[in-house]
Amino acid sequence: MGLSWQQGPLAHGAIGRFLTAEPLPERMPFAEPLRRRMRVRFGGEWIADSENVLLLHEPGRYPVAYFPVTDVTDGVLDLATHTTSHRDFGQTAWYSITANGSTKDRAAYEHIAVPAHASVLNGRIAFAWRAVDGFYEEDERIVGHAADPYHRIDIRDTSRHLTVHHDGRVIADTTRPLALYESGFAPRWYVPREDVTESALTPVENRTFCPYKGICGYFDIGDARLAAWTYEEPWPEVRRVGGLMSFEADKVEVRLDGVRLHLEPGQSVVPHGIDRDLSLDEVAPARQTSGTPPLVS
Repeated sequence: MGLSWQQGPLAHGAIGRFLTAEPLPERMPFAEPLRRRMRVRFGGEWIADSENVLLLHEPGRYPVAYFPVTDVTDGVLDLATHTTSHRDFGQTAWYSITANGSTKDRAAYEHIAVPAHASVLNGRIAFAWRAVDGFYEEDERIVGHAADPYHRIDIRDTSRHLTVHHDGRVIADTTRPLALYESGFAPRWYVPREDVTESALTPVENRTFCPYKGICGYFDIGDARLAAWTYEEPWPEVRRVGGLMSFEADKVEVRLDGVRLHLEPGQSVVPHGIDRDLSLDEVAPARQTSGTPPLVS
């Protein structure tokens, strides 16, 4: 997922490699200007607003947005006694945040002893994702984590023949699937509902969340647990797969042009990072209050 997560080039599970004579360092944190206006809301107020956000990519973490302290509202930050040590950037000071009568402890942090090669982080504050009400790009709320500019999804029409079988039964048979190509993952194939034997599917309560596609619902197929999934109301950027079905190649027999597909290494999504998890809680924000811009859901 993106530059440093899942199978990205700076992640521990990278599927590619840098063509260099000497091995690269095990960890290569990468920082770059976000070049998007980002805002942070807490206690019903804007507490940070910046067009000078720095995005930090670290192996095994979602991207983290760092704001210039000068772009944080005066009086919001209160230095705590709690400190930690970052393996690359040294001592880290933590802050509580207060706005409109609401307070959250250990809600923001700053690296206060960064080495010279990481000096771009000096004077910058990062907010713990779950500690605030929401992060916004312009007036749209973003969920899950700061958007990774290296994460891309492309959806393509195809006339390839895709079939799905389980226990001798045809579950799907189509010559009009959609191929979904997503950074860091092998292709996924989505089938129109008209080409699926829906009587073979049993909906289950389990749901997950993808920051790039939306809320995902799952189905059992006989004894194959969570063998199919769908995005009923995906984000606008991927609406073409809305309502279509996809199938887990390690749980049922999926064939593309007669060749059986298998789950590729690293294909399974890792929903938990060091600092947050991708759960449904963040996707269903509280009812909009006066003065708050619309929330993307």
